[in-house]
Parts: sequence; structure tokens; C-alpha cells
Amino acid sequence: MSHSSVLVSLTTKDNDYQRAEAASVEGIARRAGLHIEVVYADNNSVTQTQQILSAIQRKNNDLGAILSEPVGTGMLQVAEAAAKAGIAWAILNRDIDYASRLQQATGSMVFEVSVDQEAVGHIHAAQLSMLIPSGGSVLYIEGPAGGTAARLRTHGTTAKKPSNIELKVLKGEWTEDSACKAVSSWLKLSTSKSHGFAAVVAQNDAMAMGARHAFSELTDRGEQSAWLAKPHLGCDGLPETGRQFVQKGLLAATVIYPLVAGMALEMWMKAKSSGSLPPERTLAAPTSYPPLEALRPLTAPATT
Repeated sequence: MSHSSVLVSLTTKDNDYQRAEAASVEGIARRAGLHIEVVYADNNSVTQTQQILSAIQRKNNDLGAILSEPVGTGMLQVAEAAAKAGIAWAILNRDIDYASRLQQATGSMVFEVSVDQEAVGHIHAAQLSMLIPSGGSVLYIEGPAGGTAARLRTHGTTAKKPSNIELKVLKGEWTEDSACKAVSSWLKLSTSKSHGFAAVVAQNDAMAMGARHAFSELTDRGEQSAWLAKPHLGCDGLPETGRQFVQKGLLAATVIYPLVAGMALEMWMKAKSSGSLPPERTLAAPTSYPPLEALRPLTAPATT
């Protein structure tokens, strides 16, 4: 059995970062002569579990590794099934505490490759301090509660934000449509007027653009203009999307979020050829785009 096949399990195709992750691993696999299968879970943890278990249970299986970005939890039971079958397991963008234990019990590679999520929040806080030094309320669109990424990004922002900035949190699902719906529903409330709000932050670029879409549909032209004029911040910072949005003035700034699926695939390939295990946990560092020192205040002081 050659173990030349790799399964990549991602959360949703309706997200440019997830699509970029797929493109990254497909390019690496093509150059290395590996077979890659990418599946999307449509933001459904049950679907994701079934997709992965089905791949593990195939007859004449040449599956060598599974790279998974979980919809919800760290997927311990699925990881156990993979490791017991002799399949390397790499978790993406999710904190796990079972890598060492499972690796020792099964002899299979088990490791985590993530972006430093709290650092994303720290960068958002620093961007806000540069863009709105007079403070005010910030509409903050968070990712889903099921994973650690959204929680850690919020914690990082809250911990580092200036004391004159207050967050009003809405929930999204990492997609443009989910944020558009969340913001549209919130805008129907009497407390959702633009007065007093100084900026809009979304935990990824897709949700930031979803918020802009919701604001653009306001029938009150004054409110529409006021919301769209406020600095919007995102995260992912892909060259074709997030960074383009900044250059076009649709976003004031974003956070460049490294593609970790390709990193995990290369780590597995290197470990397989060298016989040495990869680190149990690797954290990649996000960066501000534009650089923090290039940011200048974009709005008049908010009236609270």
C-alpha cells in the first residue's frame, strides 16, 4: 500500500479562504505526484464526520493522511479512527489537546497546524487604535461559536483594544451571506442607528463584505452613507480578495492569515520521507495589511 492519497476536509466552499486552502494543497500535491481529494462539509459537523469516516473505511485504501479543518470540535473520535487505521491526522486552525496521547497510543502522526488566533485579535485591536483614536462603538461580527478561532480572536481583540472602544457583537458563519443576514436583522432594531458607531470589524473578509452588502440595502440614504463611510476591517487578506478590497477602499484594513493546509501537507510529506515526526503544534503568525504604521484615522470622532 503506497499511502499516496490525501484527504483534505474543509468547512465550506462559500468562503474564499477555504477555497484558497484547497488550491494550495492541490498545487503542492500536483508537484509531488500525490492524489488529493478535497471535500467540503457545508458548515455541518455531522456531514464532515461522515465524509471522513467514509474515506477511512474504504476498501483497498491508500489514504496516507487526512488534513481537517473542523466545523465544530477537535473531532477526537474521528482522529482516533484515522490514527488506529495508520493514517496521519493533521488538524487545521483548531486547538487540540490529544495529539501526544493519540500519537503515543497508535504510532500514527497526529499534529496541529494553526494560525495564532489571539494574535489576529491583537492586530484588529491595534488597527482600531490607529483608525479610530477617539474611540466609539464598533460593530463586531464574530465567527460561529462552535470552534475556538472565533472565541480566541474575540478574546485577543477585547484584551488589547483601547478602553474607549466598545464592541457590539453579532454572530456570523464565516460566509458573506451569513453576515449580511445577521447585520440586516440587527439593522431593523431601533438601537442600530449609525450614530455613535465608529467602525465595523468582521473576523474574516467575507463577513466584512456581507456587512457592507447589508448596509448598501438600507433605504434610508443617510444611514446607508454613514455606515458605508465607516472603516471596515476583515481578516484572511488573500491577494485576490481581501487585499484587493483594501486597495479599492472597500476595507480600511485586513489581517493576512497564512494558508495552513499547504503547510500541514508539506510537514507530512517531509516527515514521511525523513522518518521524523512533525511538531505536535505549529502556530503561524498573522500580519496586518496594510502595515500598522501605514494606517491613519479615517473617520471623524464618533459621538457616543
